[in-house]
Amino acid sequence: MPRIDADLKLDFKDVLLRPKRSSLKSRAEVDLERTFTFRNSKQTYSGIPIIVANMDTVGTFEMAAVMSQHSMFTAIHKHYSLDDWKLFATNHPECLQHVAVSSGSGQNDLEKMTSVLKAVPQVKFICLDVANGYSEHFVEFVKLVRAKFPEHTIMAGNVVTGEMVEELILSGADIIKVGVGPGSVCTTRTKTGVGYPQLSAVIECADSAHGLQGHIISDGGCTCPGDVAKAFGKAGPWCRGREGRRKRAPCTSPGAGADFVMLGGMFSGHTECAGEVIERNGRKLKLFYGMSSDTAMKKHAGGVAEYRASEGKTVEVPYKGDVENTILDILGGLRSTCTYVGAAKLKELSRRATFIRVTQQHNTVFS
Repeated sequence: MPRIDADLKLDFKDVLLRPKRSSLKSRAEVDLERTFTFRNSKQTYSGIPIIVANMDTVGTFEMAAVMSQHSMFTAIHKHYSLDDWKLFATNHPECLQHVAVSSGSGQNDLEKMTSVLKAVPQVKFICLDVANGYSEHFVEFVKLVRAKFPEHTIMAGNVVTGEMVEELILSGADIIKVGVGPGSVCTTRTKTGVGYPQLSAVIECADSAHGLQGHIISDGGCTCPGDVAKAFGKAGPWCRGREGRRKRAPCTSPGAGADFVMLGGMFSGHTECAGEVIERNGRKLKLFYGMSSDTAMKKHAGGVAEYRASEGKTVEVPYKGDVENTILDILGGLRSTCTYVGAAKLKELSRRATFIRVTQQHNTVFS
């Protein structure tokens, strides 16, 4: 008989945040910056914990240059050359504390990442990104990178369950990327039937990570600023112990929600994204695609290998102009969330937030 976990699992669309009495007079009073010290690297980082995804359409140097002005982070995609990195470091040294170099788990990936970190030693973050973070090979790769770069902060993923979060942290990762299939251009769930509702994944994985003084990134599934706020929210009075047993007690971790939120689709379609503006039927568009899509694999690997299927789609999104306006919209929404629940700092949001289950998010009459 197949095993069925009948516990209810939730997505961002299934909940709203309940407002609470607040002493804040203005959204301007809210402090969105966080300071983290990471478990394995011992490095300390300060900034607004929103990360641009390491997709080659959005995780660009141009995006990083704008994000860093707001103390926001960019995981640079892995397809830039060493010369590209050197030029970026020369022209934008102020950005280097807010970027990560990305890598897959292959030998060529490791060699390229090593050359970048040697040439640009100011970069202290590594993003190890594979579609399936459950493979033993990936765990061994994380151990290898930790041994090779003991003082760098390592992001690793993707996974969606607490036991794998713990294994990756104990193997040397500092921040675990959480999310399988929630992305706007990801088709993993339809192609494989594998996945996990993102809000529940974040709640359960955060509890496991924080128990080991690790951190997590909620990666994927956000469609609006309100979803970003929910990702930073908390689990409520029920939390899951490290062995998976449910216990009736408030979590004592530094916040039971995500520490960082990674966005791809919400940052697509901007001037700072890769690719030319397409004009069709009087509309301006830009291409956005998943990194396991036909488009990405044809571009970087010569096509889709016979033994696998494409797990991403390619879409044309409306051209949105400079990313500055989107940044301000997201940060403004997040500040407003904090005022609704009485959190003077983003750090306090997870302690002040309470989710309520809903059947409808918003009025759709004019949508």
